[in-house]
Amino acid sequence: MNTPLRRLAVLAVASALVLAGCGRDSGSSDDGDTATGPGVSSEPCPDAIDDSKGCIYLGAITDLTGPFSAIGIPLQDGAEAFWRMVNEDGGIGDYEVDVTTHLKDNEYNPDRHAQAWNEISGEVLALSGSLGTAATEAMMRDSEAEELVAMPATLGSNWIFEDRVLELGAPYCAEGMNAVDYGIDELGATSVAAVHLPGDYGDDVMVGARIAAEERGVDFTAIETTVGADQQAAAVAGVLRSGADLVIMGTTPLELAAVVGGALQNGFEGRFIGAIPTWNAALLQSPAGEALKAAYTWSNPFPSYDADSPGREAMREAAGDAQPNDYYAIGFSSQYVMKAALEGALDNDDLTRAGVLEAATSMTEVDSEGSLPEGSGNYAGDPNEAVVRATNFFTPDESASTGASVTVESYTGPTAEGYEFTEACYLMK
Repeated sequence: MNTPLRRLAVLAVASALVLAGCGRDSGSSDDGDTATGPGVSSEPCPDAIDDSKGCIYLGAITDLTGPFSAIGIPLQDGAEAFWRMVNEDGGIGDYEVDVTTHLKDNEYNPDRHAQAWNEISGEVLALSGSLGTAATEAMMRDSEAEELVAMPATLGSNWIFEDRVLELGAPYCAEGMNAVDYGIDELGATSVAAVHLPGDYGDDVMVGARIAAEERGVDFTAIETTVGADQQAAAVAGVLRSGADLVIMGTTPLELAAVVGGALQNGFEGRFIGAIPTWNAALLQSPAGEALKAAYTWSNPFPSYDADSPGREAMREAAGDAQPNDYYAIGFSSQYVMKAALEGALDNDDLTRAGVLEAATSMTEVDSEGSLPEGSGNYAGDPNEAVVRATNFFTPDESASTGASVTVESYTGPTAEGYEFTEACYLMK
C-alpha cells in the first residue's frame, strides 16, 4: 500500500500530465447521441488500458493523513482496485473510469474538504467517495454540487433523506439500536452507556443507542468525549460511574483502545460494542489488544473480507497481495453502486451530472454479487422503507485474515425493526 505522502506525490505528477483539459469535455460522445458534461472526456484516461476509449473522471475526497486515515486509505485502495478490474474488463461503454487523478486528502477537516471540492468541482462527473458527514453535507450545499452524485464514506442517518448521496448499509443510528438490543437479548445487559465523540457520527451512534435503551426500559448514560488516546480519563471515569454493563462506542480506534483498556484496568466487567469506525486490526498489537479480545465486539453492516460470494471472490482476486482489510472490501463493494448509476446514465444517453442523478434515483436494486448488505441499492423508494436496518457483529480474532471474525450475521433487533426514520438521528441529540 502506498504511503499517503507517496500517493499524493504520484497524484500531483498525474494531475500535471493531464492538466490540459482532462475531464472538461462537454457535448456528445463518439456516436453523437450521448450528452456529456464535466468529468467526461473523449481522450483516454492517464493510465488507460485501451487508448481508443474516452475517460470518466470520478473524484474522491477522503482522509489520507488524519484521524480516520486508517479507514480512508483502504477505502480508496478498494475503489481503485474495483475500477482497475472494470477497465481491464472493457470499461463502461466507450469509456474507462479514473478515480485517482482527482483524489484529495481532507485530513478529516471540513475546511480542507471544502477547499478540495473547490479544486476539483469542475473536473469530475461524480464522487466515488466522500469521507465525513458534516463535510459532505456542507459540500452538497455548494451551487456546483446541485446535481452531484456522491458515494459517502460515512453512514450518517441523514443520507437516507438525500437523493444525491448513495448511502450504503445500516446507518450509525441503526447500529446503535442493534448494539443495545443485541447486548440486552444476547449478552444479558441491564444498563447501557454510550461513549461518543461530538458531532454527526458520534451523536448518531449515541442517539440510536438511547432510543433502543428507552424502548427496552433500561437505564442509559451518554458520555461525550474528545479526540485523543490521552484524553480519555474522564470517559473511563464516566463508564465506571455509570454502573452500565454495556457500553456502546462511537469514537475512533484510538479512543476505543484507551477507554476499553482503562475501564478494564479499573475493574469494569461489562462489554463494549463499537460502531464500524471504531475498529482497526492494528489494535490487536497495541497494549489494549488483550482487553479488546476480552470485552469488545465490532458492529459492521457489511459482509466480511472473507465472505463467500462472487463479489468477494472478485475483490480478493483484484486485491492480489494487498493485506486483507475490511475497509478495503467496503471501498471495493461501494463502487458496484456507482457503476450501476453510470451504466444507467449511459443507457439513457445522458452522461451528465443530471443524467447520473436521474439514473441513480431510479434504481431500486443493485447487483453487487453479494458484496453489499441485503437491501442495499434502493434509491427510488421511500426513505424509511428503503433504509437498511441489519448489522453484523465481529469479534477480534488474530487468526482471521483481517483481525476480526464474524460471530453474528444480519442481526436486526426489535428497535431498529420497528423504528420509523423521519429525520437524521443526530439532530435529536
